[in-house]
Amino acid sequence: MKKLFAALLRELGEGRGTVLCSVVASHGSTPRGAGAKMLVLENGQTLGTVGGGAVEYRAGQLAAELLDRKRSRFEAYRLSAGETADIGMICGGGVRIYFQYFDPADSTCCNILAQAIELLDRPGPSWLVTAMDAEGWHMGTFDREHGLRGLDVPVERLEPLLGSRGMLAEEETRTLFAEPLTRPGTVYLFGAGHVARALASLLSMTDFRTVVYDQREHAVTRAFFPDAAGLLTGPFSEALVRTGAVTAEDYVVIMTPGHQADYEVLVQALRTPAKYIGCIGSRKKIAATRERLLADSFSPAEIGRVHAPIGLPIGGETPAEVAVSVAAQLIACRSGRLEKEGNHAAD
Repeated sequence: MKKLFAALLRELGEGRGTVLCSVVASHGSTPRGAGAKMLVLENGQTLGTVGGGAVEYRAGQLAAELLDRKRSRFEAYRLSAGETADIGMICGGGVRIYFQYFDPADSTCCNILAQAIELLDRPGPSWLVTAMDAEGWHMGTFDREHGLRGLDVPVERLEPLLGSRGMLAEEETRTLFAEPLTRPGTVYLFGAGHVARALASLLSMTDFRTVVYDQREHAVTRAFFPDAAGLLTGPFSEALVRTGAVTAEDYVVIMTPGHQADYEVLVQALRTPAKYIGCIGSRKKIAATRERLLADSFSPAEIGRVHAPIGLPIGGETPAEVAVSVAAQLIACRSGRLEKEGNHAAD
């Protein structure tokens, strides 16, 4: 989302209008749910996706037309079984998309987009709120520190929409859509090697907030981690002191350059309520780590919190493949679908 908003701001800054296509509601079996976005530029280029297939093709055509007319509107697409051949998809359901024209002369929307990008780098939940009516749309941001900025919406109407997914509320004269910019939880990535670089890129694309920590200053740079919310350096023996408190919503991923450093971070992580703790390494290394943790008075239940070897067992070997397996495991953890079936240190 950050890259999409940055591209949108760039287009507006250069005097070009754009149309942002946002899925605001879905039902049944659909490729993407509320919050999926596709940006359509004046040159015909698109960024993001609202699900692919014929629906996305039609959405792109309509967006180009609305861009030319400088208009915004809703459009619904049905994906029912009787229309499979026409829509080009086999799943039943439907999506409602809002086509949002951005005028480069409107400085207000640029300010809100800048706020949204800033919030994407901060910990804690935040939302983008759009109010749509017959005259057009207005947009704002909400987070607990600043409240609602850019819109005048009563708190009692806004609160029910502040969930983990995009929520739509249709009122008598306007429609409200609130979608999360950030989700609770930060991935603390300890180690800045090749796997970590690939993983950080994937986590950015899947809307995780990531902080990278390593004792090697040359490894923790913006060139290697352009999308990280934070870059920290220091001894691994003090890693979780320097990062600050790790909460029950956070994820700890351990892939330092050495076994001893991995162990130092792991011991610290086990003393936090982290939602997820994963440690890279071979099964031989993990078995030795388990025995060492037992000797250091950690219980089998505590050790069982550790996902090791890290990642889902997809058979990957390269840094990119390992990163995919770890990212998949983190997504499964976030969605509540992570099953601990024989690939963590307690086994």
